[in-house]
Amino acid sequence: MKIHIKKGDIVKVIAGNSKGLQGKVLKVDKDKYRALVEGMNLIQKHTKANAKNPHGGIIKKEAPIHLSNLMVVDSKGNATRIGRRLGEKGKLVRYSKKTGEEIK
Repeated sequence: MKIHIKKGDIVKVIAGNSKGLQGKVLKVDKDKYRALVEGMNLIQKHTKANAKNPHGGIIKKEAPIHLSNLMVVDSKGNATRIGRRLGEKGKLVRYSKKTGEEIK
């Protein structure tokens, strides 16, 4: 299955606890079909004391979200589906199915 989301894209969460929020994709795991989105799906992780965090404690960090729960946001701020077509130089480019403009 082709992956419609890339690292650096701005996405909108369409399902789950963070529904309706937008954020930037930090990492995409193609094998598990999940993505880390900045500031979304936060979990609390209990840590022991270590060099980075000498007192230990509870830290908040992002957990992966399934790609089916994310939609790419185009330049106008609308969540849209993604299509692929041949660009000017003969390469495949992604475009917004809602507005028809290219997504970079």
